Amino acid sequence: MSILIARVETIKAMDISALSSSERKELRNELRAIKSDLKERNKSDLKSIDGGGTIYLSVGAIIVIILLLILLL
Repeated sequence: MSILIARVETIKAMDISALSSSERKELRNELRAIKSDLKERNKSDLKSIDGGGTIYLSVGAIIVIILLLILLL
């Protein structure tokens, strides 16, 4: 990820006015590709952090829990 960020910084530091229009277009496409890649990596990082805390219970499991609580209390 730091390689991609370093590449973006390198592109920002370049003198774009000296480039031809096709070279500018290639740089623009490269920046868009890097941006979308970084967004996807951030989404996957957030999913891996957030995904572990979710618990799903079925209706049957809830009924069993309620019955156990009634019997025990």
